[in-house]
Amino acid sequence: MQVDLETFRWLLTEPGQRLLDAAAEAHAAHAGDPVRTATEVRRTESDAARAAAALTQVRLRLDAAAKFGADAARMYFTPDALEQATRAAVAAHRAGRLAAAQPSSVIDLGCGIGGDLIAFARAGLTVAGVDLDPVRAAIAEANLAALTLGGAVAATDGTALDLRGFGAVFADPARRGGRGRVFDVEGWTPPWSFVQSLFDRAAVVKVAPGIGHDLLPDRLEAEWVSDRGEVKEAALWCGPLTTCRRRATVIPAHPAGQAGLATLTEEDDPYQGQPRPVRDLGDFLYEPDGAVIRAGLVTAVAAGVRGGLVDEHIAWVTSDDEFRTPFARAYRVVERLPYREKQLKAALRARGVGSLTIKTRGVDVVPEQLRKRLALTGDQSATLVLTRIAGAGAALLVAPLP
Repeated sequence: MQVDLETFRWLLTEPGQRLLDAAAEAHAAHAGDPVRTATEVRRTESDAARAAAALTQVRLRLDAAAKFGADAARMYFTPDALEQATRAAVAAHRAGRLAAAQPSSVIDLGCGIGGDLIAFARAGLTVAGVDLDPVRAAIAEANLAALTLGGAVAATDGTALDLRGFGAVFADPARRGGRGRVFDVEGWTPPWSFVQSLFDRAAVVKVAPGIGHDLLPDRLEAEWVSDRGEVKEAALWCGPLTTCRRRATVIPAHPAGQAGLATLTEEDDPYQGQPRPVRDLGDFLYEPDGAVIRAGLVTAVAAGVRGGLVDEHIAWVTSDDEFRTPFARAYRVVERLPYREKQLKAALRARGVGSLTIKTRGVDVVPEQLRKRLALTGDQSATLVLTRIAGAGAALLVAPLP
């Protein structure tokens, strides 16, 4: 349910806060049962819109914990804005980079519910945010206040503002419309033509990780970021914020209280401008992180593990040496199996395999469909890589390294 501005502002009042507390208690008491929870909340609040808004916030706060951690319990959301919000770890990385450049301030054009504003403010920046949607702007303002952070937020069109008074600009163009995802960059809000106007000033633009390299002029730095193995976004660092042309940043999972990341640029790749290094299959196989692949830095991983590619056009790296690297998942090659399905099935059954993880790259195979056709029933678990080696199909039984 999308909340209207009047109802949201009521939630911020003392009666609204009491209703939110009651909704959270009802949710916990009834183990999340939506019917029983809603029934109890509506006994407390007769206004249907207010009751629904409180129930929605309780549910969204629980959902938001994956992105915002403990902060989520004090924040406010809408369903679509939560879906589009940046994960806290990714936003914190970006804010830290921007703060290191020491801009006087930063304005967020299209701030949504304020996830990036929060990160910028925590990094010590003076922040301002604008959004076309008055509800999102009000939520962003409330979230800054809930986390006792300073900042100004307004509901207005950021493309019409004079940006010269701000030290840096952050933009996250909306890539969804009434009919779903928008793939035409001129259909973004703001459109690509406006984004291009930021390229020569101190600006950071968040874009989809699948953005075409042909859209990115050489004077920009394009950074692809993955969090816990999942590519989340690309960020374009413009003007004086540019430090390289291509960067892959990996934010790994860490125990509570720990932090850290790893980053690669074209300066780490000795094969830039040279033929891609292809070699015979070694004892180890490395699967580069998605951010590395999107940034075109697979050969940097190859150099880092003293290896090469199994095929010129495939993002699998092989080496005779065992390494641990944040930029790739490592596997020990156990043996090479027949690639043809009938013989492959027989080989896996002979090894007692019943549970099979299938990883494919460069071959026309759907893992779920193949797994069903193999109909394995053994008691052993295994990982199978289906790919091309020197242009030919190959099946490799591998063991993931810890």
